[in-house]
Formats: sequence, structure tokens, C-alpha cells
Amino acid sequence: MSATTSQGTQNSLFARLDAKPPAEAAGVIIVDLGALADNWRALKAHVAPAACAAVVKADAYGVGAAHVIPTLNCAGADTFFVATLDEARQARALAPSSTIYVLDGVLPGSAAALSEANVIPVISSLLEAKEWAGLAPSRNEPLACAFHVDTGLNRLGMSVRDIRTLASDMHTMDRLSVRLVMSHFACADEAGHEKNAQQRDVFNQLQPLLPSAPLSLAASDGLMLGPDYHFDLVRPGYALFGGQALPGRITPVKPVVEVYARVLQIRDVAPGQTVGYSATFAANSMMKVAVIAAGYADGSPRNLSAASGESRGHVAFAGKLAPIIGRVSMDLITVDVTEFEGETPQRGDWAELIGPTITLEDVGSNSGTIGYEILTRLSPRFSRIYLGGPAASASGG
Repeated sequence: MSATTSQGTQNSLFARLDAKPPAEAAGVIIVDLGALADNWRALKAHVAPAACAAVVKADAYGVGAAHVIPTLNCAGADTFFVATLDEARQARALAPSSTIYVLDGVLPGSAAALSEANVIPVISSLLEAKEWAGLAPSRNEPLACAFHVDTGLNRLGMSVRDIRTLASDMHTMDRLSVRLVMSHFACADEAGHEKNAQQRDVFNQLQPLLPSAPLSLAASDGLMLGPDYHFDLVRPGYALFGGQALPGRITPVKPVVEVYARVLQIRDVAPGQTVGYSATFAANSMMKVAVIAAGYADGSPRNLSAASGESRGHVAFAGKLAPIIGRVSMDLITVDVTEFEGETPQRGDWAELIGPTITLEDVGSNSGTIGYEILTRLSPRFSRIYLGGPAASASGG
């Protein structure tokens, strides 16, 4: 891009922001909290009359729980799922009156701390059930919990044998107040996979053995399988942030996250010269190469690296793709901008890593992984700008 064109493009890129990225920011993550709230409302409407919770584990999928949880709470979400006790404590402080489930359940010796935090463990084993029940003062003061049953994922969850054993142990059961019975799909991202219906049927068959409580089976992908899979509560996480992981079916959500990184330098590379570590890429002709301030430490996977003659990942400038060449390193990527002609990007310009041109699914697919992993690895080094919502602000780091 020419200096004039470049400056105009960069101005328009951030024109919608109340706060501009700091001059020293090498990268910026823009989070649209208004879109996040709209996504939760859209999913809630999609699954009605089932209730809609929000999964905000792993710092709200890397987006920032301190901003995400208040936004969703203000939108109407009153049930949150996290993985760890530390995450639960944060969620409790941010949404004091909400119901908070801890997916890791009762770790050995953690029962008292869970009770003190006023959160609900998701129990996946007989040992957890006994430890949690042992904290109850009496059968007249049972402790709230959720039961996680295994319907075929063979990860966490009580087996049919565990459930039968627990059902006959009245000393334990009388001290548990089961608020939710849940399970987890193995293949919900493949809508036509026979295992989805199999797990739904197993879940139904287990109900006579379980306490009477609301039921939950579907998360982000499962809720798109249809009403037969919704039960009483759905648990979207990735979909809240605009994720579209279900091929062939469009979840009714909008993108929430955009990521940009600075151009540090434009280089001329002569034929035969190599680019990057291990000399995996060699130029066949004169090239212009932009060096971008993002690497695998910032969430751009090393698998985006390209050798000569192949192209895996891209960045974009004003909607035009520039292929990544050479190895992605810890802090830097190099991209081919030869074909930009008179609009070659300039030092200081912003390259789109995730945004309107390059989706989370694009980056995940090109990296040989999934958008979930890309999202949760967003760099803490990049400046973050939050748009809309009750906690909108700019923050460094």
C-alpha cells in the first residue's frame, strides 16, 4: 500500500473503536461484548423452552472472564460452568447471585473449599460423591451437586454400575441435593454421526436410576442437533464467541473476536534466498516480505508454517490475503506481499490474523487443529479492546 492508502486503511480499521490501540502495542485483540450478549440471547431463543447456560472456563475461552461474565450476566445468563475452583471463585465474584458449576468436581481434599466458595461441584465418581456427602452436616442439610454420567465418551462421568451402586447407598444419597444431571457428546461436531443418537438414548435410559433433576446433554455443537437433544438445559461455550464448528449447519451467532498484529518491516528477498528458521522456504523470484509481530507465543500456531511451493496460513490486509511463508517463530511470522504491487503494506500497518476475512475456523483448519484451541491460545501480550457491554474498556498486556 502507498503511504496514503495505508494510512487511510489503518484509520478505517479502528474507526469504530472508542479507544485506539497503544502506540507500543505489537498486537491487538478486539472483543465485541455486544455481539457476545446477542449470541447468548440468540442461542437462548433457539433452544427455548430449554434453559441456556454459559460455559466460561479457561478465562472465558481466552477472551477474558472479567469482561465476559458480567456481560452475559447482564444479558440474562444466570448459570455458568467453569472447570476449576479458582475459576469458580472469580465467577462468583463477578456474578454473585448466579448458579456456578465446577466441571472438575471434587478434587481430593477440596470439598471444604468448594463449599466455602458457594459453588456446585459436578460429581463424576463414587469417591467424589462420598467426599462431598461427608461434608454435609446431616441428611436434613444436603449439599448441592450435579451428577455427570458417562453415555459413551469414556472421559469423565459415572458408569451405569457406579450409578446403581450410588442409588443403593442411601447414607450418601440422603446428603446430596442433585440440582442437575449431565453428560457430554463425543461426536456432536458431526451432525450425522450415529453416536449422537446412541448417547441421547443411553441418557434417556439412565433416568429411572437417577435422582429427579433437570437434564443437560448438549453444548455448543449438540444444541444444533435439534430439540430432542436439548433436554432442560444447554451449555454453549465456543458458540458464544462466534464459533462455527459444525460443518453444514450455521449456528445463529456472530463473530466476537478479531485479532491484528503490526508490520515490523518490509524486506526484499532475492531469488534463491531463504526465509525463516531451517531455511524451509526459498524464493523463486524477487519477493517483498512483510515481517509481522506475532508468533506461536501469541496464538499463531507453528503449523501455519509453509515451505516452498505450499501455502497453509494467511494474514490479510484490507481483505486481501497474504500467504505465510517460512517458519512461524515464537514472536514473528513472515508473509508474501509481492502481489500487492502499489499497495504494499508499510511498517506499522496492521495485519488481520482473525477477523472479517480470516475466521477462527480458517485458522484452526489451516493449523491442523480446531478454532477452540486457537481461541484459548490468544496472546496475553496483545492489547485488548472491549466494545460495548457493561465492562467495555481498553487494556494492555
